[in-house]
Formats: sequence, C-alpha cells, structure tokens
Amino acid sequence: MTDKLKYVVALLAAGALTGCGTAGEAGPAARATQFAQGTPATQTIPFDLLTHCGIDEARIGRTYFEASTPLSDGSGNPPRGWGNPTQHGTMTVMSGREAVFTDDAGHEVHFRARPTAKAFKHLCA
Repeated sequence: MTDKLKYVVALLAAGALTGCGTAGEAGPAARATQFAQGTPATQTIPFDLLTHCGIDEARIGRTYFEASTPLSDGSGNPPRGWGNPTQHGTMTVMSGREAVFTDDAGHEVHFRARPTAKAFKHLCA
C-alpha cells in the first residue's frame, strides 16, 4: 500500500470517527485525495462540524482550521440553536486557506487555515 493510499484510508477513517465527511460525484476517496494534494479549486463537501465544546476549529484533510469568530454559550458549549455534539452542513474550501461552514438552519462560520498546525489547539472532553 503506498503512503498516499495509506493516508487516504486513515483520513477516511478519521473522518468517520470525528464526524467530518466528504462525498461527491468522484466518490469520498477521490475527493479526500484531491483535497489532500492541495487542489486549488473551490470545493464544497458534506461536513459534520464538531460543536460539543463550542465552534472553534475544524480539520479538513491534513489542514487544521480555526474559526474567524469562535462561537460558544460562554460555558464551552455550542450556542443556542446548534446541534451537540455535531452540526451537519457543508464546508466550502477555497484554495485550502479559507473555509466556510453553512447548514440548513442558516448558520455560517468562516474558518482560516493554520498551515503549520499538526493538531487541534484545544482537546474537547
């Protein structure tokens, strides 16, 4: 198994565990590989945003993103009107540097990449 294929398998497994998902006409594995290779095109993917400790970070492929304006109820939970532990919607990634989460409830959160990050800033219990 090549290193790239191992990464895609690990990415898809991690996505299933963290609630992050990808899909599309090309299929999940192809879309995950495409994003992991740094495709400059804008793409929108189904996404389950982790909200349990507030809305602050997201991981898409190998890239960690942080919310431009983190959201919480002041006690480390998602604000009123958000699902807990996740909120289903879509993530639109623009050139791997910016992303926008939207959902059917009308939520919109802007994220910016943390290009050198190797992990989340905060671990949620």
